[in-house]
Amino acid sequence: MGTNISLKNINKLAIPALIAGIAEPLLSITDTAIIGNITENATESLAAVGIVGAFISMLIWVFGQIRSAISSIVSQYVGANKLEEVKDLPAQAIAIVVFGSLLIVAIAYPFAKQIFQFYNASGTVLEYCITYFKIRIFGFPFSLFVFAVFGVFRGLQNTYYPMIIAIIGALLNVFLDIILVYGIEGYIPTMNIEGAAYASIIAQITMAIIALVLLIKKTTIPLKIALPFHKEVPRLLGMIANLFVRTIALNTALYFATSYATDYGKEYIAAYTICINIWLLGAFMVDGYSSAGNILSGKFLGAKDYKSLVVLSNKLLKYGLVTGIVIGLLGFVFYNFIGLIFTKDAAVLEQFYHVFWIVLITQPISAITFIFDGMFKGMGEMKYLRNLLILSTGLVFIPTLLVFDYYDLKLTAIWIAFTLWMIARGLPLILRFRAKFLPLATN
Repeated sequence: MGTNISLKNINKLAIPALIAGIAEPLLSITDTAIIGNITENATESLAAVGIVGAFISMLIWVFGQIRSAISSIVSQYVGANKLEEVKDLPAQAIAIVVFGSLLIVAIAYPFAKQIFQFYNASGTVLEYCITYFKIRIFGFPFSLFVFAVFGVFRGLQNTYYPMIIAIIGALLNVFLDIILVYGIEGYIPTMNIEGAAYASIIAQITMAIIALVLLIKKTTIPLKIALPFHKEVPRLLGMIANLFVRTIALNTALYFATSYATDYGKEYIAAYTICINIWLLGAFMVDGYSSAGNILSGKFLGAKDYKSLVVLSNKLLKYGLVTGIVIGLLGFVFYNFIGLIFTKDAAVLEQFYHVFWIVLITQPISAITFIFDGMFKGMGEMKYLRNLLILSTGLVFIPTLLVFDYYDLKLTAIWIAFTLWMIARGLPLILRFRAKFLPLATN
């Protein structure tokens, strides 16, 4: 079994998954960089993109957990050599999640103003939030469809097709962003923030079409919805419910961070927007190894191969740590240059440089946390992940933010809270994994 978990074989899964994983934050980062450099109301526009991005990311994370749930079940069936028995499940799962996403669009669209007032947006920033959101939200069902298809591919131990889909989506988004935001004289008008929203939607629809074609042409998984529901649907819905509650806790932390940053002023929320997008990019860069952990841990658990499971965890811990350190060091080398990519506003840059070093220090911690998070999802341990995130948000993130905010540390308070939150999420996962599987591996 050892050959299955060589660096080469892990990287066959991890590197395509890593490239696929950075597509979503790359869409946001592209919007952030291009919007931050427009000539009119750049700081207000940047603030609006950050606030709306936080809300839409929350929706995608909450409902995008279908990817991990599908991947976990399919990979366990692959490990047990019983793929035929689970073939009807993906179509049913995709139908459930797309229907849910359409409901969310119908509920959220009329309440755009109230949603972003809840995030402390006001004045011009609030107007821009509503404009951007009312276009961008229509890409949400397509995003969820893509996430669900990615889950099927991951369960089948295939991260190559998700990578291809993600690369096409990211490149198309960058191309359209430049054309639609800035315009082409005599051909396309300058659309500013609306152009960025349209670029995102077109990219998401394109990714959904390619995902649909590849699933039909390249796998034996049928997309015809057959009834009755598969026997694994209750387990799938149970996993999604636990991940749903968990992601609500995760986004409670993001909500507090975004609303506090917005309350400090437009320079602060603009600087926070740049920081959070870079932090998420780093997190998703490690997502490749997290995905490999997700895919292989489900497979090894299905095969009851505990020795390989432990070897996998040790290797991924090492790779994640190295990747996180490299990302952090690159950030320090290009410290001043990175800020200037996103904005030339001196007030925004001052706040950004004041806290960016904390964002970089958290990279190795986040890397290890995300990798073990992926492994626990692959093993179907959604209930434990749910409880851990609720506790770390309620007992670590929020109290830390409140204490340091009391001392008027502003963005520093937010990033200290994020750092301690990641430690509180990661350390218990490592300890629990070793306590549970080390004895099983030595038997």
